[in-house]
Amino acid sequence: MNPLDATSWLSDLGATGVFLVLFAETGLLIGFFLPGDSLLFTAGLFCTTGASAPVHLSLPSVLAAAVAGALAGAQAGFALGRRGGRPALARIANPHLRRGVQRGEELLARYGYAKAIVLARFIPVVRTVLNPLAGILAVPARTFALWQVLGGLLWSVGVTVAGFVLGASVPGIDRFLLPIIAAVVVLSLLPLALELRRAATKAP
Repeated sequence: MNPLDATSWLSDLGATGVFLVLFAETGLLIGFFLPGDSLLFTAGLFCTTGASAPVHLSLPSVLAAAVAGALAGAQAGFALGRRGGRPALARIANPHLRRGVQRGEELLARYGYAKAIVLARFIPVVRTVLNPLAGILAVPARTFALWQVLGGLLWSVGVTVAGFVLGASVPGIDRFLLPIIAAVVVLSLLPLALELRRAATKAP
C-alpha cells in the first residue's frame, strides 16, 4: 500500500483507512505527510460509485470514521503536547514541520485560539502541529475541545460531502475518477505550496 495515495488507503482499508489517516495526520507529528484532504474528497466520490465498482464505500460509515479520526486525533495531539512540552518541538528536525510550527504560532498570535484552531484544519502540516502546539502553549482544555470539534466537523464532513455531491451530480463519475483525484491532490497541496513560497519570500 502506498501511504501517499488516497485511493490505496481506501481500496485496502475502506472507512477504517479514513479513520487511521485522519487520526495520524491530526494527532501524530509523523503523520504530517498523509493525504488528509484528498482522502476525504476521494472517499466522498467513492460513496457514489456503483456497488460493482472496484471501490465502493458507505457515506455514513465514511463520515463516522472521518469525524472520529479528526476529533480523536486532535485531542491526542493536544494531550501529547501537554505532556511533552517545548522540548518535544526542539527535537523536530524536519523542515516542513518546523515551518508548520512557526505558522501555527503565527495563527495563534494573529487570530487567537478560536479562529486559529478552526483555520488550521484546512492547512496541511499546520493541522498536524497546531494541536500539540496548543497543548504546549497551555490553551485551556475546554476552549481547545470546543473549537477543535467545530473545526474538525467543518473540515471532515465538509470535504467528504463535497466529494459526494460532485460524484452524485456527474453521471458516470467512475470514468473520470483518476483525473478528478489528481486535481484534488493538486488543490490540496496548494495551501502548502503557498506557505513554502511565503516562507521563502520572508527568508533573507
